[in-house]
Amino acid sequence: MPDAREYNFDGIVGPTHNYGGLSPGNVASMTHGGDVSNPRDAALQGLEKMRFVASLGVGQAVLPPHPRPSLKTLRALGFRGSDEEVIAGVARENEHLLRLVSSAAAMWTANAATHAPSSDTEDGRMHITAANLQQMFHRVLEGETTHAVLASIFADASRFAVHAPLPGGGQFADEGAANHTRLATPGHKAVHLFAWGRAVWREVPGPRKFPARQTEEGSRALARLHRLDPAQCLFPQQTPEGIDAGAFHTDVMAVGNESFLMLHERAFVGREPLLSRLVDALGPEFTFITASEAELPSADAVKAYPFNSQVVTLPDGSMAIIAPLESKETKSAHAFLERVVAEKNPVRAVHYLDVRQSMNNGGGPACLRQRITLNPAERAAVKARVFFDEALHADLAAWIRRHYRDRLSAKDLQDPKLAAESFAALDELTRILRLGSVYDFQR
Repeated sequence: MPDAREYNFDGIVGPTHNYGGLSPGNVASMTHGGDVSNPRDAALQGLEKMRFVASLGVGQAVLPPHPRPSLKTLRALGFRGSDEEVIAGVARENEHLLRLVSSAAAMWTANAATHAPSSDTEDGRMHITAANLQQMFHRVLEGETTHAVLASIFADASRFAVHAPLPGGGQFADEGAANHTRLATPGHKAVHLFAWGRAVWREVPGPRKFPARQTEEGSRALARLHRLDPAQCLFPQQTPEGIDAGAFHTDVMAVGNESFLMLHERAFVGREPLLSRLVDALGPEFTFITASEAELPSADAVKAYPFNSQVVTLPDGSMAIIAPLESKETKSAHAFLERVVAEKNPVRAVHYLDVRQSMNNGGGPACLRQRITLNPAERAAVKARVFFDEALHADLAAWIRRHYRDRLSAKDLQDPKLAAESFAALDELTRILRLGSVYDFQR
């Protein structure tokens, strides 16, 4: 893809970042449910990760948080009155619902959408589809705002096709790029892996303990919608064993970048035939490294998130892994990543970063970013101030320190002042990022 560059669009952690324990199958989320969070530290940690990635010479950009609590949702569910009365009503009647509508999970922008670069699509436009996230109520709330934000950033319809979330509810459940990987080598067409955990209209073995979120039907719909050559698309199933171990998304057990794929043996059903097809499609420059269950137990992979690392291409053509600090602190995960660097493949370094506030809710470095490839003309067509530089970093850090609390418990979600603070902060942020009125409370 000559002159094109990949940008990591990281989600800014929202002002209501809290540990609600809302996601069955997400072991970290369930483990830390009810803990006191620090939204300010979480947002600043995320910002420092962006700064580090940008310092490596990798494209970096930002996506804004969503308004929380979602008062629009509460009103649609029958709560009436002023904002303060709505919050008081739901806190009195259904505290769990208040936690659901206050979730800041949109920070994990790997779930925000699925993207296909213009070089791969039939109509020569970049395609991106906001995820419907149908499996979890607190996440299904995100699709409308995500679509509005993406439509604002990628507003030039001659270059960008921004699609609304897939229809169809649970039958076309779509969890975004956390289940999608694009692989490419020079001289070969790119291959898109659209992984899925369950099929709706045919019988396949499924997990017994935790829910499978992505459907095969949703994955195939994305490939059609993005106008990809069917020969470029593969649809592997996540292993039920991996899902039951806590790999609720593919990116907990596998991560790929250009010519390189790093995976656990419990990532995909039919792993060996899948790898053979990738070798045939991508040629000898494609390399992969597999972790066995003996080398890296699934429990350690879920605890330390070595596969939820970012694998990025540096300006000199080599690759680096950006891993959570937990991967350094977990012996098996650390040994595996050191093996990756030692063996023959494009990866030359591993960098360990502290994103504990996110990790405690089950989101590592890869969860926090959406990968979007843009050529120079497409980059120039984006008028929003979302591309990372030192000036934007300074403005965002100052904004976070002005508006974010340094302590948030479940009880604090009942404070109507928190909602007012959050909406005021986001209103200011849209001006900093030049996004226009993308939030429902601004319209």
